[in-house]
Amino acid sequence: MTYRNPLQSYAQVATRTAPPGQLVLMLYDGSVRFLNAALQGFEKDDPLEFHQTISNNILRAQAIINELDLSLNVQEGGQFAQTLRGLYQYFDRLLQESNSRKDPAGIREVLSRISVLREAWDEMLAKSGDPTGVAPADQRPIVTTLEAKG
Repeated sequence: MTYRNPLQSYAQVATRTAPPGQLVLMLYDGSVRFLNAALQGFEKDDPLEFHQTISNNILRAQAIINELDLSLNVQEGGQFAQTLRGLYQYFDRLLQESNSRKDPAGIREVLSRISVLREAWDEMLAKSGDPTGVAPADQRPIVTTLEAKG
């Protein structure tokens, strides 16, 4: 594989060789980046740029959130995984509404909540000491305090 941009090449290799736990963190980081970019779109004066910036970045964040949802193992994760699934689906609905109405409120809410998830995941990776980011079954959280509304 030949890449023209060395940074792009590095990012591709980092993504392909990252342990599963680190990949989840990278997905959270990507969603935060795209949600912030969508919010910046509200500052655009040009109507076309306004709509494209918001829409394109929301769609990218939604794609990441959907990937996080699809990666859940509900059988092993039990209630925790089911709660996350509900939360991801709630995020998707909020972002759909925000995109169609061009309303930043839903984007801000998803950004706030996904940032909490990202920090919790990062802390879990640091505490587990396992580079794969997969905690042993007896150390996995049983209850989560994040809830989906609506």
